[in-house]
Amino acid sequence: MAAAGFFRLPPAAAQDRSTGRIEGRVVITVPVSTAPPSAAYGARRVEKPAPRSGSELVNVIVFIQDAPKVVPLPLKGAQIVQENETFVPRVVAITRGSSVIFPNGDPFFHDVFSLSRSATFDLGSYPKGQKKTHQFRQAGLVKVYCHIHSHMSASIMVFDHTFFTIPKADGSFTIEDIPPGSYKVSAGHERIGENSQPVKIDAGRTSEIQFALPIVIK
Repeated sequence: MAAAGFFRLPPAAAQDRSTGRIEGRVVITVPVSTAPPSAAYGARRVEKPAPRSGSELVNVIVFIQDAPKVVPLPLKGAQIVQENETFVPRVVAITRGSSVIFPNGDPFFHDVFSLSRSATFDLGSYPKGQKKTHQFRQAGLVKVYCHIHSHMSASIMVFDHTFFTIPKADGSFTIEDIPPGSYKVSAGHERIGENSQPVKIDAGRTSEIQFALPIVIK
């Protein structure tokens, strides 16, 4: 578990000689603004917005689109904290069957709910110091909101495989233990779009790939 509840796959102990790996980097070429606060519930209850947590690259998910069919194990330790009327982190990637913990770190009530096709739920409202958990049983994108503060949102990407990762703050990433073959790899940011590229994986070798977001159409 990295800082601020950030969820990553554990590093492989050693490279399997029968599989390959991908190393690469993602670059964001435009400024990314925060979502404007909603006036639906009046003024924010915090005096100033939450500080930017750093690079927007930590809100990118890199994954194999046509990934080999595997039965992923549920991953432990994912959490999205409610603090300063913000979900932190704003983007989380997990395997199907994993649970996400939602602690409330603000001195007032929050709620967690989703109407997404992959997961529809409402955890209700609860005060500071309490937390609730939801298990995600179906693959797909889940958008999470707060009934009390309509400007709050987060994205949870649920995969039915393990061939995904979230880049480090400098944009670098690695995906390990990929069976040999030809695949399409995507890097997507929830607000500025997705870029996909083909890659060939050879046993015992590292394939390199670079992404720039957003895609510039000439």
